[in-house]
Amino acid sequence: MSENDIAGKVVLLTGASSGIGAHLARVLAGRKARVAAAARRTDMLENIAKEVSASGGTLMAVQMDIMSIESIREGVAAVEAALGPVEVLINNAGIVHQGKATQVSEPDFDRLFATNVKGTFFVTQICGKRMIDLGIPGKIVNTASVAGLVTMPQLAVYGMTKAAVVHMTKALADEWARHDICVNAICPGYVSTDMNASFFESPAGQKVIDKLPKRRLATPDGIEHLLLLLISPRRSRFMNGAIITVDDGYSVS
Repeated sequence: MSENDIAGKVVLLTGASSGIGAHLARVLAGRKARVAAAARRTDMLENIAKEVSASGGTLMAVQMDIMSIESIREGVAAVEAALGPVEVLINNAGIVHQGKATQVSEPDFDRLFATNVKGTFFVTQICGKRMIDLGIPGKIVNTASVAGLVTMPQLAVYGMTKAAVVHMTKALADEWARHDICVNAICPGYVSTDMNASFFESPAGQKVIDKLPKRRLATPDGIEHLLLLLISPRRSRFMNGAIITVDDGYSVS
């Protein structure tokens, strides 16, 4: 893929302070996109911004709590004032809660839906409305999960939230198609990151890996190449409403 394919595009990436989000932020900036990296805490984002700037890239740290609609509005307005209107939105922010369904508390349930469903929807609504008002042929990519397509151990409520993201992707892809806005979703399986490394190195984590079809975890670069395809102005012109698994065969095993 040409480095210039997304060069100059204003990309808003939520959940960018660590893990997959931080990896994608660096990749996008390396492709010369003008990246607005959003998260609740900006201290880690500032470190990434300094790193990107030293390499000649553009990355703006944006304070955004997607559980607050006002915070979303303020964050999007700050991005537009500094970089221009958002042309590509990547909804990567999300949280997970693992446990048996009988042990999920009401606060845990509410927090999962407030972040993964409500927050993702309103970031998309606010950015999508600006794209429509300004006539921008936008690209929106939602990070769902294979847990939203098939059952995964002790992830019942998390899977429910990601199933909602999958449905939202399809609904908005249909509703906004006439505005030349493409909405697609990536559904990762188990992905190795710095945040979960200690778990997967433990006996319990190894048991999870041993049950995977290829006895291995995915890595962020596996998601990276699919994301670049989905936000490409030319290579994904006819991809809209696609729900794509990146799970190394988990969902069909």
